[in-house]
Amino acid sequence: MSNAFEVNFDGLVGPTHNYGGLSYGNVASQSNSQAASNPKEAAKQGLAKMKALMEMGFKQGVLAPQERPNVAVLRSLGFTGTDAQVIQKAAKDAMPLLVASCSASSMWTANACTVSPSADTADGRVHFTAANLNCKFHRSIEHPTTSRVLGAMFANEQHFAHHAALPAVGQFGDEGAANHTRFCKGYGDSGVEFFVFGRSAFDSRFPAPQRYPARQTLEASQAVARLHGLSDEGVVYAQQTPAVIDQGVFHNDVIAVGNGEVLFYHQDAFLDTDKVLAELSEKLARRGGNFQAVCVPRDAVTVEDAVKSYLFNSQLLNRAEGGMLLIVPEECRNNSNVWRYLEQLTSGNGPIREVKVFDLKQSMQNGGGPACLRLRVALKEHELAAVNQGVIMTPTLHDSLNVWVDKHYRDRLSENDLADPQLLNECRAALDELTQILKLGAVYPFQLA
Repeated sequence: MSNAFEVNFDGLVGPTHNYGGLSYGNVASQSNSQAASNPKEAAKQGLAKMKALMEMGFKQGVLAPQERPNVAVLRSLGFTGTDAQVIQKAAKDAMPLLVASCSASSMWTANACTVSPSADTADGRVHFTAANLNCKFHRSIEHPTTSRVLGAMFANEQHFAHHAALPAVGQFGDEGAANHTRFCKGYGDSGVEFFVFGRSAFDSRFPAPQRYPARQTLEASQAVARLHGLSDEGVVYAQQTPAVIDQGVFHNDVIAVGNGEVLFYHQDAFLDTDKVLAELSEKLARRGGNFQAVCVPRDAVTVEDAVKSYLFNSQLLNRAEGGMLLIVPEECRNNSNVWRYLEQLTSGNGPIREVKVFDLKQSMQNGGGPACLRLRVALKEHELAAVNQGVIMTPTLHDSLNVWVDKHYRDRLSENDLADPQLLNECRAALDELTQILKLGAVYPFQLA
């Protein structure tokens, strides 16, 4: 069998990164609403993480941001005139709509799509389904561009299959890889795909949260598994505990993270935990794997601490020397309970041996940690060779993107700045240059007009 790798494609933070407080149910997003942001710093923090992982020997890629403000969406909502007039009218009459149309939330590429590697699928190709992100207006407008960007990155039809987003209704609310992980012995081996949902759209026997919305439905997860040609023996569905959604756990990647044969999760993450773990263990064993569950007890770390620190919104990575590395945000070190737990965790004989801390404050204040910023794609050697090489991180690309950010990004952005028509021109100029750097071709609406 050829070598296989997990490649992390991190979202490049867009030039309109702002604190719009748009994400109800995401505590950090709401609590930092209307603060001034620093897009330049946000982009550089993300690039620093990409460079660090590349230098540690991990395969690293980059996923381009979206065109913002999204003038076409504003036009569809009744604003008319030139692009500048559309923005000015929206600012005057419906500022929340302008803020939504400027969101840089596509940086959190864990929500871009769900990916199934070729070892799991019926036709032996890597499958991608763009997430409809139906629960939030500002994110529901992402998937058409997401699909075009993914299509430009993974263009070879012999190796890659792309599916349109599911129907844009709440019953098929799909949040992508943030509610999906995969367990396997080796990245090239057939594995078990783990879909976590918050509610069922059509079966009232399943409980649901009361305070915050459950963004992922069971029916959406099942549809993605069908589209990707996954076998029943290679899939496990689990329901997130409704009470933790009501405490701000809006995606499963805020309360659990998996990699290889290991699931790192909070005691309160799932309903029927014992049953879920038994099914994962049994199905992975049939595929040659030895499932290991690492449970964080609520007595050591509360759900509130998990949400504040984003302990589980971390990257769990295989180290070359064996054992696993956990990439966590600075907020974990600042939380005494969480840091005490991590020190105990890495001093034991468990699979997680090392913790590395990154400063991702600009993203964290908007409610996204290390795991939100990356899309994992398991690729065999020949599949990686078929990926558009313009999006694979190298020292040269890292330097080019840093120069690009310095040239095009502002270092301060407030809500009032979004009404400046010049911001649209700045963003389009930046993205036009970016598509050349990343060799994407025409993927943005202004390039296709």
